[in-house]
Amino acid sequence: MNISIGTLAKRAGAKVQTIRYYEQLGLMPVADRTTGGQRRYDEEAVKRLSFIRHARALGFSLEQIRTLLDLSDHPLADCTAADSIARAHLEAVKTKIAALNSLKRELTRMVECCDGTITAHCRVIETLANHDLCTSSAHGTVQ
Repeated sequence: MNISIGTLAKRAGAKVQTIRYYEQLGLMPVADRTTGGQRRYDEEAVKRLSFIRHARALGFSLEQIRTLLDLSDHPLADCTAADSIARAHLEAVKTKIAALNSLKRELTRMVECCDGTITAHCRVIETLANHDLCTSSAHGTVQ
């Protein structure tokens, strides 16, 4: 197969600029070019780009994806490193979820405690102005 960058983008659900970016980062191999200078891709490029897109959708960093791609290029190698990357990412996701749950609780409390009268008595404004009124400081770590 010999497809254009536009066709690759459509097949993998990516943007052309994203493919070029991944090529610059070395995540995608540099494409062959026609005599007219157009990039041409094969089925392996479609699979690789789909792998990258799926990994990004799961929240893996570009460096983690680079390592996972390197590992996937060696199908008979031990998968301990891939497992380790996934487990570390899972722990990071659990930490973010805990922080988001704390944030949700605090925002719910702020909103429920607001009497809705005037700003001078607004619990939302008071809590934002004085972090000591928060029940937890964990929500300060959400990014």
